[in-house]
Amino acid sequence: MASTHRAPIEEHPDLMELRDRHDRAAATPRAQMVEALALLTGLYLAASPWIVGFNGFTTLAVNDLITGIAYMLLLGGLGNSYERTHSMAWAAAAIGIWTCVAPWVVAGDVAHTRSITSNLITGAIATLLALAAASAARDHDTNRHNPGSRRPMPGAH
Repeated sequence: MASTHRAPIEEHPDLMELRDRHDRAAATPRAQMVEALALLTGLYLAASPWIVGFNGFTTLAVNDLITGIAYMLLLGGLGNSYERTHSMAWAAAAIGIWTCVAPWVVAGDVAHTRSITSNLITGAIATLLALAAASAARDHDTNRHNPGSRRPMPGAH
């Protein structure tokens, strides 16, 4: 029985092509802009209790600090390891949604105008950025396989 030598999975042509595709997607100006804005959004979310002035509401202040740091960690590495953090964008979107509802959900009486406004705006921006990060690879892959192609209109000849 002849033995066959198999190359490691890391050298498989399909995997290497997938890594190259993700690297190209991460190098686009759109991906870099999303990453930079996500880092700023996460930093603001973490510091917002002290910036906006609701740091006396300890449960929401701690919540925003933790979720802001988590958001930065999830989307912050987008340029360096796009293939791994792309799937984390969906978790970042969940953090954005949580940020929107947190003033009403966390313990204590923290739903005040400053905290609600800050969390709603920051949560909406965080969710939109996470969704943009999640769609970046799909858009890049579609454009690469079908450059300039458009679907014909139904009934058009």
